[in-house]
Amino acid sequence: MFVQRAMRQATKAQTILGASPSKYAAKVLSSSRLYSTPALAPLDASKLEINPSKNQKALQENSQLVFGKTFTDNMLTIEWEAGKGWGVPQIKEYGKLQLDPSAVVFHYAFECFEGMKAYKDKDGKTRLFRPDMNMKRFNRSAQRIALPSFEDEELTKLISEFLKVDDRWIPKGRGYSLYLRPTMIGTQESLGVGASNKAMIFVIASPVGPYFPSGFAAVNLLATSEKVRAWPGGTGDAKVGGNYAPCIKPQLDANKEGFQQNLWLFGPDHQVTEVGTMNCFVFWKNEKGEKELVTPELDGSILPGVTRDSILNLTRSWGEFKVSERRFTMSDLVKADKEGRIIEMFGAGTACIVCPIKKIHYDGHDIHVPLDPSDKTSQAGKLTKRINDSIMDIQYGDVEGPKGWSVVV
Repeated sequence: MFVQRAMRQATKAQTILGASPSKYAAKVLSSSRLYSTPALAPLDASKLEINPSKNQKALQENSQLVFGKTFTDNMLTIEWEAGKGWGVPQIKEYGKLQLDPSAVVFHYAFECFEGMKAYKDKDGKTRLFRPDMNMKRFNRSAQRIALPSFEDEELTKLISEFLKVDDRWIPKGRGYSLYLRPTMIGTQESLGVGASNKAMIFVIASPVGPYFPSGFAAVNLLATSEKVRAWPGGTGDAKVGGNYAPCIKPQLDANKEGFQQNLWLFGPDHQVTEVGTMNCFVFWKNEKGEKELVTPELDGSILPGVTRDSILNLTRSWGEFKVSERRFTMSDLVKADKEGRIIEMFGAGTACIVCPIKKIHYDGHDIHVPLDPSDKTSQAGKLTKRINDSIMDIQYGDVEGPKGWSVVV
């Protein structure tokens, strides 16, 4: 209607002034754009509304905490709408989300999330570990599945306020923390396949204890090539819900055979990619005789883990051995095993920091990964334990880490 009106105005102008109607209409349309497209509202922490729960739930003893089973009194929510932008952030009582059955999250997997933790240091201060990396990855994941972007620092501020409201839920003691799950979903009520015109961020929190309550427990892996976790050009480098459900059946099959996790392989040459839901690290003597810590390179199919990046930065700063991000295969591991060059191997992620590996079953044979040769009862190698302790020292504020790693709320 506006275009037609502009053209009519242009025709009239041509009659009166002898001007080109197309040029005049273009000028009218161009100037109108300054007024017809309002700026979208950014995510703004200053607009936060806090209406906390009036019914405080009973806290559990640290010894009773089970990962992801208990949730705090409150939650953080922010809604988004195309053409408007981000709405008013709210901290309110933890409760069920009200969504239409046709919401696109249920039908087309418009969902991504983050995993991060809040820690209490010895002075009672609350700390976050590298939240800037979580926010950047959260944004990348959202954009990969056509969900809206947001202002990183503003969401970090909102999460900090959320932590202040539910402060009593952050357990004290080394190894204990409050697990945070920022999530974004598409909420448009439609069965059409397309970008969602509505979305929501919500953040929930769960108090958790040590991943290994009784100390490290090294795992056995089943090398899996028939089913794959990710592929080139897919979503392996994004933290989207659709990456996880398809991996459960292969893990259950591995469990039936006595293995805790899958070692995900890819391609005809069986490239090593990830361990279950963790990044994979091998510490060995390479074929040049150098001690080397190696992890698969970020080729688009590997999740850029915050713990992964922290391990690479820390070990490089030590300057004691070569640290590499590169492609390697099961043939490389088999050869290194036969030649006695494998020193340690572990998975890495937010939940566990590091998870020692002691055996891999591949092609009918077992690769036995050393742990700590100086202690036959140990369930982790010396480097694995050192990395775990070094990162925990920073997370709990016992050691001053690199700038921006441990952020006091």
